[in-house]
Amino acid sequence: MSDTVAIEKKNLTVVKNSGVAEIHLHINKTNAYGLEFYQEFNAAIDDLRFDPNIKVVVLMSDVPKFFSAGADINFLKAADPRYKTQFCLFCNETLDKIARSPQVYIACLEGHTVGGGLEMALGCDLRFMGDEAGKIGLPEVSLGVLAGTGGTQRLARLIGYSRALDMNITGETLTPQEALDIGLVNKVFPQAETRERTLEYARKIAESASYAVSNIKLSIMNGKEMPLNVAIRYEGELQNLLFRSEDAKEGLSAFLEKRKPNWKGI
Repeated sequence: MSDTVAIEKKNLTVVKNSGVAEIHLHINKTNAYGLEFYQEFNAAIDDLRFDPNIKVVVLMSDVPKFFSAGADINFLKAADPRYKTQFCLFCNETLDKIARSPQVYIACLEGHTVGGGLEMALGCDLRFMGDEAGKIGLPEVSLGVLAGTGGTQRLARLIGYSRALDMNITGETLTPQEALDIGLVNKVFPQAETRERTLEYARKIAESASYAVSNIKLSIMNGKEMPLNVAIRYEGELQNLLFRSEDAKEGLSAFLEKRKPNWKGI
């Protein structure tokens, strides 16, 4: 009997199975989105944050050739400036939840990943890409605007300010290998293997010491915004929690007894 649970919405479907949740995007032929998608995405993140059985979340596209082309240009053209500003703010608030969530989020990029599509991927903790997935970049300057859902900020913190400036002011896109070379993506897989290799990685993490993994993520994501001396104290507080956990006791015992640990996630 399968323990798979699927929750289908208009623009996305969440599939939960054995500690891993997959968020499948199926908005339109390029996964160009508007407010409705982000409302569904925001709700999905909230649902997963409160699910103790989910350890890793993989964001992927069910649309051929595209992860996402970003915000729908027709949607943006029809909206007034105040509405568009609030929309960008809501998108950023949604993506910021990922950094504060206990699960590790992985963007599985099997198609073009541009504009807000890249910004969505930047909101994830890790990015894995197929070697024939297509283009990745931020072309917003060609529309006379900037990448306003994290493209100037998350990108700069990931690949460095000079490289981020170059990508943003030229609007030039990169190949998967070029993205790997500058640290924009973490891994590049043979195209046909991308999804399964990503899910294989996710399952491995979900089956590991997930309580430690969660705290490692929070230490890095929250700590990078703190002064070093404060971040070190924060790291120590999280380590104190881990020292008192059942998993830490099990890990030490398993090591000394030369056996595989039985992780409980607590």
